[in-house]
Amino acid sequence: MQRVLSCELPKHVGEQVSIAGWVHRRRELKSVSFLILRDRAGQAQVVMPPAAELPGEETVVKVTGRVLANSIAPGGVEIVEPVVEVLSGPVESLPFEVFRPSLSPSLPSQLDHAPLSLRHPSRRSALRLSGELTKAFRHALERKDFTEIHTPKIVESATEAGATVFGLDYFGRKAFLAQSPQFYKQLMVGVFERVYEVGPVFRAESHDTTRHLAEYTSLDAEMGFIEDHRDVMGVLRDVVAEMVGAVSEIVVPAEIPAIHFAGALEIAGADPGEPDLAPADERAVGAWALKEHSSEFVYVTGYPMVKRPFYTHPDPAKPGYSNGFDLLFRGMELVTGGQRLHRYEDYVAALAARGEPLEPVRSYVESFRYGYPPHGGFAIGLERFAARLTGASNVREVTAFPRDLHRLAP
Repeated sequence: MQRVLSCELPKHVGEQVSIAGWVHRRRELKSVSFLILRDRAGQAQVVMPPAAELPGEETVVKVTGRVLANSIAPGGVEIVEPVVEVLSGPVESLPFEVFRPSLSPSLPSQLDHAPLSLRHPSRRSALRLSGELTKAFRHALERKDFTEIHTPKIVESATEAGATVFGLDYFGRKAFLAQSPQFYKQLMVGVFERVYEVGPVFRAESHDTTRHLAEYTSLDAEMGFIEDHRDVMGVLRDVVAEMVGAVSEIVVPAEIPAIHFAGALEIAGADPGEPDLAPADERAVGAWALKEHSSEFVYVTGYPMVKRPFYTHPDPAKPGYSNGFDLLFRGMELVTGGQRLHRYEDYVAALAARGEPLEPVRSYVESFRYGYPPHGGFAIGLERFAARLTGASNVREVTAFPRDLHRLAP
């Protein structure tokens, strides 16, 4: 369709042009009426004759008219002498109005009517922010010589213990939706040394919280030839800094403060025998980092091996603890990462020590017979990152079509 976007209209003052989009709002005065048209670039004002019949909000129209300068109109211009062509329109009254400054329906109602609610500026801006975060993630890693890969989402075994999987019938065989690209990104370190992936992951855990989804977008990276997990943390710091810098003024310290898991429990006043941090513990550690280091980011390192997958490299200096870490942002886990095992015999021994069978992960473990360098990586939850950056109280507010314990449509 030959059309001019709303943001381009100032360059066409005095010209006859065609624009197209949605009727965002109608304004009817005594002597004149206006249509506010919305397209992907912004809004434009169309001056209508006072007796003209105005199409309803969210009607899709094409408008042909002359561009006139008007300092009080959106963008400083407006369309006059219009010819309006209706391309399509709502077949029933709208469940709510999108032109209001804020969405009035409850979040469940917004999600039920996602094709409409996502048109609201607040929902659109959150999704656009996620796109910018992803773009910056790619750019940061490609500048560090990482190669983008694409791995299967149908797998033969669970990737992580403790996370329930979605099962499916794969031509008469049992298969699962991938909980992460973990196995494959490790194997691809043997090909490219440094790899990353942007893709969906699936967790069939019975969480019904404001921070969990059954399907979310994971930003994964894996790198070879490291000394230990601290090399991974250094790369992650740079990646997060570029992502945050693309969408906000938040400062990421040149060196993000780090605290060992045992120290994190102490700060939170938690039982020193706890194997993991509860959400309240994460908030306490986040508050500590902000107060003591003026940082909204903080690493928690050395998680107990009992809470890390079998492929995690143990801390050689502290038995029972791992070379694994989490990155907390504003008091919530944002990233999980660490150093992995890289020798075949260590994988076999790790599974035996946990009493876990080799057979379900045999093809993965057998791959390490061919020689792999010391390596590690991390995974960022995109929707959770976007929610923390925007201040959304629920991760579903920044997800176009969320999948959770109860929702499978739209």
